Amino acid sequence: MPRAIYIVDTDASVREGLSRLAESAGFEARPFPSAEAFLRKAYSANGACAVVDLSDAGLLKPAIRARLAVVATMLPVVALSVRDDPQTQNMARELGAQACFRKPVDAAALLDAITWVMRDNKPR
Repeated sequence: MPRAIYIVDTDASVREGLSRLAESAGFEARPFPSAEAFLRKAYSANGACAVVDLSDAGLLKPAIRARLAVVATMLPVVALSVRDDPQTQNMARELGAQACFRKPVDAAALLDAITWVMRDNKPR
């Protein structure tokens, strides 16, 4: 059974592209249009990773950030953002992201990071 990659991005074309990328690497892509939508659904920490766009307006809400930070204690998070500044890096750290990339992201680098963060989070 393929390991799941939760893709959280408000841009439908980015979600679609990242989903195709994940599936081409043998993962099961599970896309979500927002952090709130992702947090409302059941997710499994077994062998999973979340790729989260930091420009999601929902992340401006402290409660959403706090809930996503809790998720990061159960499954690895890779952050994406169109900005690369101290505020963005700080938000990624607050969310517990193990890696952070600026968009547009290099596909090979992103897949390497996903594989790396999932290495210690193998299905039980």
